[in-house]
Amino acid sequence: MLGPLLSSKYRLPSPRPGSVPRQRLAERLRAMSQSTLTILSAPAGFGKTTLLTEWLAAGCADGAAVAWLSLDRRDNDPALFWTYVVTALQTAVPGFGDAALQLLASSPPPIDAVLATLLNDLDGLPTDLLLVLDDYHLVETPEVHEGMTFILEHQPPQLRLVLATRADPPLPLAQLRARGRLVEVRAADLRFTAEEAAAYLNGPMRLGLSDHDVAALEARTEGWIAALQLAALSLQGREDVSVFIAGFAGDDRYIVDYLAEEVLARQPADVREFLLQTSVLERLTGPLCDAVTGREDGKATLVALERANLFLVPLDDRRQWYRYHHLFADVLHAHLLDERPEQVAELHRRASEWFQAYGDTSQAISHAQAGGDTGRAADLMEIAMPVMRRERREAELARWMGALPDEELRTRPVLGVAFVGALAQASDFDTVGERLDQIEASLRSADGTWPEQPPPHVIVVDQDNYRALPAHIEMYRAALALATADLAGTITHAREALSLAPQDEPLARAAAGALAGLASWTTGDLPGAHAAYTESIAGLTSAGFFADVLGCTITLGDIRRTQGQLTTALRTYQQALDPTGPAPGIEPLRGMADMHVGMAGVLLERNDLSAAREHLATNQRLGEHNGLPQNPYRSRVVKARLREAEGDLDDALALLNEAERVYAGDYAPNVQPVPAMRARLRLRRGEVAHAEEWARERQLSAGDEPTYLREYEHLTLARLLLARHRLERAPSALEEALRLLEALLTAAERGGRGASVIEVLVLQALAHEAGRNAPAALAALHRAVTLAQPEGYVRLFADEGTPMAALLKALSKQPAASTHVRRLLAATTTAGTHASILSELIDPLSERELDVLRLLGGDLDGPDIARELSVSLNTLRTHTKSIYAKLGVSSRRAAVRQARDLNLIPGQRHS
Repeated sequence: MLGPLLSSKYRLPSPRPGSVPRQRLAERLRAMSQSTLTILSAPAGFGKTTLLTEWLAAGCADGAAVAWLSLDRRDNDPALFWTYVVTALQTAVPGFGDAALQLLASSPPPIDAVLATLLNDLDGLPTDLLLVLDDYHLVETPEVHEGMTFILEHQPPQLRLVLATRADPPLPLAQLRARGRLVEVRAADLRFTAEEAAAYLNGPMRLGLSDHDVAALEARTEGWIAALQLAALSLQGREDVSVFIAGFAGDDRYIVDYLAEEVLARQPADVREFLLQTSVLERLTGPLCDAVTGREDGKATLVALERANLFLVPLDDRRQWYRYHHLFADVLHAHLLDERPEQVAELHRRASEWFQAYGDTSQAISHAQAGGDTGRAADLMEIAMPVMRRERREAELARWMGALPDEELRTRPVLGVAFVGALAQASDFDTVGERLDQIEASLRSADGTWPEQPPPHVIVVDQDNYRALPAHIEMYRAALALATADLAGTITHAREALSLAPQDEPLARAAAGALAGLASWTTGDLPGAHAAYTESIAGLTSAGFFADVLGCTITLGDIRRTQGQLTTALRTYQQALDPTGPAPGIEPLRGMADMHVGMAGVLLERNDLSAAREHLATNQRLGEHNGLPQNPYRSRVVKARLREAEGDLDDALALLNEAERVYAGDYAPNVQPVPAMRARLRLRRGEVAHAEEWARERQLSAGDEPTYLREYEHLTLARLLLARHRLERAPSALEEALRLLEALLTAAERGGRGASVIEVLVLQALAHEAGRNAPAALAALHRAVTLAQPEGYVRLFADEGTPMAALLKALSKQPAASTHVRRLLAATTTAGTHASILSELIDPLSERELDVLRLLGGDLDGPDIARELSVSLNTLRTHTKSIYAKLGVSSRRAAVRQARDLNLIPGQRHS
């Protein structure tokens, strides 16, 4: 959770009264309708914001809806940045981006999925939308710039993007410029011309300057609007105008210092004091100003300052929140530091206390740090830590604590361990071990025991968290061991954490149990992993971490599916959705969508495509924001399998590519990596070369020692070897495939991985059939069907197409054939499978092979076909051999029959 948003940030500022018309710049801005990006880039005080607000107020947006967002440094948090962007867009198009906002409420938020959702929503808008991001230079986080680049690369035509910034952002400006898709308004454009300077100085400011004085002032300021404004304020009431202008010189810093002094010196003492004291605030409101200044006239003073045009910018229509002009604020703060440095810490302390009482912990900590009160900042962090961990705001915690001096963290073990947890959550393990060692060394007694009470040299605010520190330290050592693939160490430290965790500390016990389960899962100990996760769920439920409960449930379902227990897996997902199931109290929100994705995967294996489609639709209706971080990835993988089953291999490949893009790695073993899935799909499409390249990149060979982590890849390699044999009739490839499959079968049986056992047997049947060993093929297939029938497996067979159909047909003729064999045969020979085979074959068959195939369907013999095509008989035989391999047949008659069934050549189709 990101906390409340400041509505004033996405309100379009009102035009300044008495502004100068700037027609030449308005014409430049009109070109934005034909551009991808418009950028106003110039130093402070060049009138970027003023120009945009006046241009928009004049109705020059060509009917586009307008969204405005004023940025500040807190928007370097990608989740907060995009939350504000979407909320700003909603002010222009009510209801827009609801799905993106819900995604952003996840922890951690799936930013790639957020951006994809946002772009899809933008693409569906019936009208144009203009988004202005003001003060973009305050954004420095690479992740935000990467997201903006992604938006620019995939920007729908409805969106016009405008940035106002003091420095060029790290975006692909050169590419946009080269393509003519960039509108640029820079300092040279924004500077006041002599005519504009005269219109301003003698118009709204009513100075009555001569042409010579205007020209001199314009030349000395180089049209810098802020300096002109400051000069005009200083000139008011002066009689020695020409003398003042003649002596006006210096670089920008001296100009600002001189003019600010002139402005400040002319203010009443109480106003000047108010300005200096409140310069520590980024935003101002009456009660806050009262708390900082110790006065009671904050609201009235702010109103008076606005009326006096003293660089105060209203941030809302009700005149409750304001900010100083950035340049003026800088000058004020510089004078505060110069004149009253002893007050700075106290002013920040008062601001911190006000924000703490106001409920804004982030601002309270920010002011404590700005005032140098790291102790107070650390206290506030430790107090806020339990809530922030429950709300999964580890990234924000890491930013806070990363700003603390190391010596402060060394004296605060609870905070130090929390920082370690935040680093581990972000997979930043570089300093985790060293930090844990330091914390332990600072606490353990000389005899190595852990003191019940904190030693005098350390500071502890949260006593409950201190009691759980030994368990948390061991827990993070387990996480570190897991990250470095030290599985034995992971289990050892996790067990130690369990033994140290207080009985009334369910979170520590649950987290340690989950880490032990992860280690067991990674080694292939599925029963141990399932037991550990089951125990972890109980602790997480007790601690109220319901989203994590559902995350563990997904893992339980995955384990059962790996064990070949589809029925139990389906029941696991269903019980998580049932309030009477094993996880009471779970709100039907984040994580529920993932249960539907899990059920869709099981139903798809059973070839219940309609039901799988319904659950995927439910997941989409709930929205990815109601899913766990891996929901975007998992849902796309299942969708890809569904499209493959429906015969749409192109869409399936696109979905896998998208799944790879949104994949967010975590501690869980990636036992079915997308590149291996994609290689399988490439094989189905007949694109063997792509699969060969994948196998080379992964350095796979048939002689590898089978492991659980690479089992899926080795099964894919076996498929590649079979495809190589079909194409090249290479006995060595077939021998390698059989040898590899035998090793994989032994390993899968030993590990209790029932799903893998069935898949290996299916591939063994196909391999033996390719080697013309029908008895062995039917024996392997019979065993596969026997294992598959109780759990209802279908797609493992149906996806193999024509070769499997032939084997199933032969098996169905045996006396002991089960009804499941006939079900599998029906599924393998459906129109959907034909469509799948068609998609697999059209691309691989070259134009010459299609010519040969058409002639094979006629009455010509081999020599006549060769003469018809003007090729040698050997060349014809090469083409024919390739066609047979791609169609999965071994005779001319079978090739013609298959080609007619697939509409590759004219003729009656066969059922």
